[in-house]
Amino acid sequence: MATSPSNAQIAMVRDACAYIEARADERITLDDLAREVRLSPWHFQRLFKKIMGLSPRDYAAARRSKSFREALKNGESVAGATYGAGYGSSSRVYETAQRQLGMTPASYAKGGAGARIAFSIITSLHGRLLVAATQKGICFVCLGECDNVLEEEVHKEFPKAEEIFRDDARIGPAVESVANYLAGEVPWIDLPFDVQATAFQRRVWQELLAIPLGETRSYSEVAEAMGLSKSQRAVANACARNPVALLVPCHRVIREDGTLGGYRWGPDRKTALLAQEAVMTELLPVQP
Repeated sequence: MATSPSNAQIAMVRDACAYIEARADERITLDDLAREVRLSPWHFQRLFKKIMGLSPRDYAAARRSKSFREALKNGESVAGATYGAGYGSSSRVYETAQRQLGMTPASYAKGGAGARIAFSIITSLHGRLLVAATQKGICFVCLGECDNVLEEEVHKEFPKAEEIFRDDARIGPAVESVANYLAGEVPWIDLPFDVQATAFQRRVWQELLAIPLGETRSYSEVAEAMGLSKSQRAVANACARNPVALLVPCHRVIREDGTLGGYRWGPDRKTALLAQEAVMTELLPVQP
């Protein structure tokens, strides 16, 4: 695992984030940011991504997207929200919409028919970690204690896949990124997804991605955010069927009474993840 960033490095990245946020309607280059914190562009880019889990460009895009969504929720017109968030035209909003969603349309039918899926397994802070992916993105994440059981889970999830095989060289960087997140070394992960989902499940998972690091929401709060206040049971079912849990953080959803509720990898792991994220928020800039 990589060494944890120093307080000085975290402060430097926090200053860069503040610089980006204060100039949401300006075009900021990597050279501008590096000059602001007195680092070379190459070193700054590496440091920023190590701490934030995404590049300065993607951080700026995420902040702009968040500003756009909030303006719409507050009753702003599409045109007003577009230019207020710093987009030059409405076409720029649609160009980035799918990327901000973080999910590509499924490249295979239910059961993984026709898919070629590669996976890798390593030891993480919370047990053995399996990450599987198609050529388009991450399709499955799983925690456990036994490699054989984890492999069985992949085959159960995709019984009609054309091929499921281990490829540590190809999937290694992705599984290392997830492990670093589980160890508290990075707050967010910028990886493409390739998941099969209903329209409702995709809406729920998008709301989960919007829950800030270090915070939780109840099932009813997630349903209300979707404009479906009576759908908390359906929200719970969508969370339970999340194939990329950890990356789409269903561990941040709890019961109405404040208790943790169920978690596919046990309440101890859910408790540990939430406690770890609470600590990280004390050190890091606000999530996009």
